Amino acid sequence: MTRTFAALIAISFAAPAFAEGDAAAGEKAFSKCKSCHMIVADDGTEIVKGGKTGPNLYGVIGRTAGTADFKYGKDLVAAGEAGLTWDEANLAEYVADPRAFLRTTLDDSKAKSRMSFKLKKGGEDVAAYLASVGPQS
Repeated sequence: MTRTFAALIAISFAAPAFAEGDAAAGEKAFSKCKSCHMIVADDGTEIVKGGKTGPNLYGVIGRTAGTADFKYGKDLVAAGEAGLTWDEANLAEYVADPRAFLRTTLDDSKAKSRMSFKLKKGGEDVAAYLASVGPQS
């Protein structure tokens, strides 16, 4: 019984963490993001008209960081090269404080993000919304 319990605990810690966001609330919260970001499907369907200061966020969940058709900062590209793939949990953490996230992820106290905006609350909801409007697997 002890081995089984220990195995279950180990498996639970090995499972990926997912944010517990509300996609409907995230759609509303995305209004703060669309001044810099758009959501346009691969076929050109415009889901959310937005700015071009930041990358298109269609399909961001599941994408390796810093790899879409956009000129990313070197530290975000480095995080992607080190294996960072966006999921709902880490994207929610990133949008709360992009610079702090990269400094922790890269273990580099000088890492910077080109995204200076911090979404103080609702990051989990925005990440859930982005997952809901992305390509379905």
